[in-house]
Amino acid sequence: MGTQLILDTTFLIDLEREQERGAPGPAVAFLEANQEARLYLPFVVAGELAAGTSMRERTKWEAFLAPLYVLASTPEVSWHYGRTYRHLKDNGRLIGANDLWIAATGLAYQMSVVTKDVDHFRRVPGLEVESY
Repeated sequence: MGTQLILDTTFLIDLEREQERGAPGPAVAFLEANQEARLYLPFVVAGELAAGTSMRERTKWEAFLAPLYVLASTPEVSWHYGRTYRHLKDNGRLIGANDLWIAATGLAYQMSVVTKDVDHFRRVPGLEVESY
């Protein structure tokens, strides 16, 4: 199988905005450059999108997520969450809870996280991060 990538919330919001205005931008360019990649998102990202006003209708949310694979929370994801939380807190570099879940998912599933917040996610030891 080709490259497997986790998309974070900022990427998907940018992609949605680019699609709505009909003007390709960095998110579309990234997808075009990575056409062979299999794209995933953590369960928490699916929830963040469902919480947003633009996807308040379930059919729109489901259609947007249809080409993606949602990764479940597992004991391994939870372990990475706790370990990463302790490390970042102990070093005064804590990130938000949902971003911790995204990072923990990347660590557990051994996949890179695609984000605009590269410096933010690079605080997490061992996490592969790609910008767009």
